[in-house]
Amino acid sequence: MIEDKLTAAIIEGLKALYGSEVSAGQIQLQKTKKEFEGHLTLVVFPFLRMSRKKPEETAQEIGAYLLAHTSEVAAFNVIKGFLNLTIASSAWIRLLNRVHADVQYGITAATAKSPLVMIEYSSPNTNKPLHLGHVRNNLLGNALAHIVAACGYRVVKTNIVNDRGIHICKSMLAWQKYGNGETPQSSGKKGDHLVGDYYVAFDKHYKAEVSELMATGMTKEEAEAASPLMNEAREMLVKWEAGDAEVRALWATMNRWVYDGFDETYRKMGVSFDQIYYESETYLAGKEEVMRGLAKGIFYQKEDGSVWADLTAEGLDNKVLLRSDGTSVYMTQDIGTAKLRFNDYPINKMIYVVGNEQNYHFQVLSILLDKLGFEWGRGLVHFSYGMVELPEGKMKSREGTVVDADDLMEEMIGTAKETSDELGKLDGLTPAEADNIARIVGLGALKYFILKVDARKNMTFNPKESIDFNGNTGPFIQYTHARICSVLRKAAEAGIVVPAELSADVAVSEKEEGLIQLLADFATVVRQAGNDYSPSLLANYTYDLVKEYNQFYHDFSILREENDAVKLFRLTLSANVAKIVRLGMGLLGIEVPDRM
Repeated sequence: MIEDKLTAAIIEGLKALYGSEVSAGQIQLQKTKKEFEGHLTLVVFPFLRMSRKKPEETAQEIGAYLLAHTSEVAAFNVIKGFLNLTIASSAWIRLLNRVHADVQYGITAATAKSPLVMIEYSSPNTNKPLHLGHVRNNLLGNALAHIVAACGYRVVKTNIVNDRGIHICKSMLAWQKYGNGETPQSSGKKGDHLVGDYYVAFDKHYKAEVSELMATGMTKEEAEAASPLMNEAREMLVKWEAGDAEVRALWATMNRWVYDGFDETYRKMGVSFDQIYYESETYLAGKEEVMRGLAKGIFYQKEDGSVWADLTAEGLDNKVLLRSDGTSVYMTQDIGTAKLRFNDYPINKMIYVVGNEQNYHFQVLSILLDKLGFEWGRGLVHFSYGMVELPEGKMKSREGTVVDADDLMEEMIGTAKETSDELGKLDGLTPAEADNIARIVGLGALKYFILKVDARKNMTFNPKESIDFNGNTGPFIQYTHARICSVLRKAAEAGIVVPAELSADVAVSEKEEGLIQLLADFATVVRQAGNDYSPSLLANYTYDLVKEYNQFYHDFSILREENDAVKLFRLTLSANVAKIVRLGMGLLGIEVPDRM
């Protein structure tokens, strides 16, 4: 990088001029203010004790040294204690050549010795289909997995499915009572939708029962406790826990319907997993770990038989891990899942992508895993994100008012096709090509709109705003990529080949310099997004790059440029903008079309 080379030259210059050794951290380079000439400014005040001269004289001497000893500097000027450096055009060309030479610029490949990071996301329940909240979770987890892998880590993408509990029994019981043997095949519905309908049906009948009981004089609490339907669901859960063959068979059948539905949704969303765990298999392992902790004195048992963890030393409270009847809680299940994962993989870091309403849960889980001896326990990361809503407000699963992920994706694709058609962006395409572009644009709009927002914040997803070919949207970025591809195709048709390396004698404008610097920044942004667990950094960087390119495209000729060297330079610059857009959007899980 230009800054790195200048820093090294400044360190050498200070030693040559004043006999002083300094570290890179002592060099303060910043972008030159717009009112002054230059690209980068060196603050010289820290070096006055070395030079024992006035700020202006010190800056003049350092500037003269850099001009004589490094090809990066073309000119300089001094404003008091600030040395403004003008970077040579040849340095910008060399920087562009460096980006151009690397097909995977900014991406660091993992090795067999790279640390292994496991990332958990999705975590659905098998009593309902995936909804808008799951969409944000899946998109964040998937993007985070790509970004962390691009930073040189080995990554395992994992999912934990909540396939046991009273909520599952509610859907099963409602299907038994009201389903008349309905199946996904007989109904034509996706399995997860079908099971979700019966979860809603249970709630409808349950509320009707409670209302009827309250009409006889019961309080709401008494009516809820006396509800025959709810008591049947509880009895079914007891039978499930006891391994009742009939209940387990129905549970397995309905779960398979749901998994088939989930798989279809995941495929359309572009999300996948390397390993899936099921709470029905992990909760027993969790109970074993809790009993091991009890035997070692890590936990304690009350007179009623319940097992607890005393976390008062950590500034928290006491946490129940096993109820008095021996049944487990969510914390127990997460401990069991962690144990199985630790047995399966040599995990160096564990990242949980879970909403911010579970902040306390993961604070406790981290402490408990550490107490139980899991090496990555204390250092686990809870990637905590805010809730997502529609302009109309919150969603409720029991009432069937959630925004279904499948319906949302279909709506986005349909709107993308309609909007693209109106703007003439599908002209000349076959129906199959038009459908594919609509899919890419619709899903890209959805994904980008969600991922551009800081994950920690609550957000409102507005479908209409997301599909806009102007502004900070996925379609705007996608269209710019397609525009560049069109330019490159026209160049190829004219027999113009983008060279493997540019000559260094092209004059570079300020706008072009800014674009080259933005391209080079991609590697830094990927690292920062990985270190900060922030897909939004990468999303907004990509938008900034595209916005700058579109201004360049408007102001400068490319194929009509008469100077051949300049034409090749601008084609190379354009090709690398397309490459970085493709890489950046790819890390976010977003496709970019070559034609629109």
